[in-house]
Amino acid sequence: MTGFTRRFMLRSAAVATLATVSVEAFAQAKPDPAATSLFKVITVKDEIVIGLSGAELAELGGQDAGAVARALVAKQTLTVWQYAVHKAANGDLEQAPLRKVGLIAHDSLRVEPFTTPLKVLPHA
Repeated sequence: MTGFTRRFMLRSAAVATLATVSVEAFAQAKPDPAATSLFKVITVKDEIVIGLSGAELAELGGQDAGAVARALVAKQTLTVWQYAVHKAANGDLEQAPLRKVGLIAHDSLRVEPFTTPLKVLPHA
């Protein structure tokens, strides 16, 4: 086997492997529509993390931070669950609902998506 043929075969095998792994990775990256999505609400004074279920986001008209901000501007107030880091019984940290809070629309209010490596518990 010549050096050219050997390199060609190795490159082809590497490309096929990468293509297979990439397809599997993208297939697993689909978000669960029933999962709770977290958002950070930032004001002049402070910031809080809120959680909305897939059904609540659908009622607001979208799945992103823009939909939450548009709904807040349109309705002027929203009642949502505030989330905080909590220690589970087994010692693991997780994002858990803390309390229901009311948000009031304001010009300086900002809504951003919030990502966390912790498990996110659904609210009631």
